[in-house]
Order: sequence, then C-alpha cells, then structure tokens
Amino acid sequence: MLIEHYALDIFTPPCEPGAERFSAIARLTVDISEALPYLNATLRGAVYRPDAGALTWKKGGRSITFRAYEIAAANLEDRTEATKIIDGLVDLVNRTWERRDEITPDHTVRRRPDPMTVYNLLPKTNCRVCGQPTCFTFALKLLAGQAKLKQCPPLSEPGSEKRREQLETLLPDGIKR
Repeated sequence: MLIEHYALDIFTPPCEPGAERFSAIARLTVDISEALPYLNATLRGAVYRPDAGALTWKKGGRSITFRAYEIAAANLEDRTEATKIIDGLVDLVNRTWERRDEITPDHTVRRRPDPMTVYNLLPKTNCRVCGQPTCFTFALKLLAGQAKLKQCPPLSEPGSEKRREQLETLLPDGIKR
C-alpha cells in the first residue's frame, strides 16, 4: 500500500465566501509522484503535466488534482461527500500502485480539449433538446462534467457516428454516457 496515512482538510474556497460547495485536500505522508504515470495510463481524460508534477482529472463535475504529497478535489456537496471522495481517490491511487506491474506507465503530456474543439464536433443546431440554450453552452457543460453526450439526441442520429466517436475519444469517461 502506497498511501497509508493522510490528513484531510475540508473547506469552502476562499474566493467564494459562503459558497455551498466544498473543496478537500488530502495531505499525504508519502510522495506519490511515481504513481502519476500509472494513473495517467488508466484515467481516461486525465491531463498529466510532469513539468508541474501534477495530474488533473474531471470526474462527475468534480476537479481532481494529484500532486507529489497531496490529492485535491473541488466542487463537493458537503463534508460527508468530501470525505467519501478523498477516501475513494486514495484507494484509487493505492489500487493503481498495487497493479503497476500490469500497467505500462504513460508519460504522455495531454491537454484538456478546448470548448471550440468540442463545439465544432457538435451538431450546431441549437435545438435545446439537451436543456442548454446553445450547442456552445452544451460544449462548456460537457467540459465541466455537468452534461453527458447522451443528452444530445442529434448525436445519435444516422450520419453523426464519426462526430460522436471523436467526442467519445476526446472527452473523459464519465461524460460520454
């Protein structure tokens, strides 16, 4: 087991006094830098920046960052969810580290897709069936993890297979379904 102990800080972001959302940071007692390339190989849509010593990932509308001595998560509902999410992330790191012999580490530096790239793959009909006023707004929601591709029925129509496939490759796992 790589991470055995950590201290947990749960707080509302200082730039948002009175915010109803929380952030959490697990302050680790061990350096997990060596685990980052393994996480990069297994977490679809993760953005690995070895120069910054960080791997970021969007999951379920949450922003998650792994660094040498910390794991941070933002956009959490409450303290209970914060504890549950951080515990799950620590478990994810430990399980990934334990399986490292089965995983080829990936040192590829990836970038998160920009909104225009996602928008250009959408139907651009502004039909509002997804619940958003425009396809560009839907693209922003997709990137923030606040929408899923299945909310865009035009992407399921014949002739849209190639665009949907490109979006599925481009976007993190949780957003696709």
